[in-house]
Amino acid sequence: MIYLKSDAEIELMKISGQVLGKAHAEVAKRIRPGVTTKELDRVAEEYIRDNGGIPSFKGFNNFPAALCISVNETVVHGFPSKYELKEGDIISIDCGVKLNGYHSDSAYTYPIGDISQEVRDLLIRTKQSLYCGIEKATEGNRIGDIGYAVQSHVEKFGYSVVRELVGHGVGKSLHEGPEVPNYGKRGQGVKLKEGMVLAIEPMVNLGKKSIVQERDGWTIRTVDRKPSAHFEHSIAVRKGQAEILTTFQYIEEVTANTSLMIEVNEVTIA
Repeated sequence: MIYLKSDAEIELMKISGQVLGKAHAEVAKRIRPGVTTKELDRVAEEYIRDNGGIPSFKGFNNFPAALCISVNETVVHGFPSKYELKEGDIISIDCGVKLNGYHSDSAYTYPIGDISQEVRDLLIRTKQSLYCGIEKATEGNRIGDIGYAVQSHVEKFGYSVVRELVGHGVGKSLHEGPEVPNYGKRGQGVKLKEGMVLAIEPMVNLGKKSIVQERDGWTIRTVDRKPSAHFEHSIAVRKGQAEILTTFQYIEEVTANTSLMIEVNEVTIA
């Protein structure tokens, strides 16, 4: 089902998004070689609960943690573990917060120390593609316009878009309709209406688009084991310009002038 939200509901979701953004920043403060991904998960859950929220992911379809933590070739849904981060890794942190009865959902991918320019460019361009998609999330456009904007941006650099995993509506439920693919054709798909709230989340591979699921039933990695990047915002569809309900502000304050920073410039959107 697709549920349109009132302005009052969207304001509640923005409050949830602020707590989520600050939880991401608390995690970002601790990302460095030698830290376990399980420790990052502990930090996030503690911050969310201390600020009146509930980790959206924990217990969702029996997922065991507050964070999906995906390292290097893992695309999404990685489990926190005793794995110690090391120089040259990239790590995607996907998190959700339920507050005041509403979920918010966002993701960010960080480089750890010295990574190749090829992989850093993947992160930069995937983050750019998120904003390409958001620019098209306005009343009267269609879902295909969002996917086309993401896909056309990253494919011109030779990257590939994961097909099996998509964005989604978000609200009182973590996953609502409609699905929001990161590929598509302009003018096709569900028509966007003011009050829709969508989680737009490009998942972009350096190599092939094909993925495999590990035996744990959750972890998704690239078939060729090349790196993958993931960035996500929850947004409200509006007339003229989408409203971003989650925030990277606190992440960017923490990572400014460090190797973790992923800076993007203005991008021309087709």
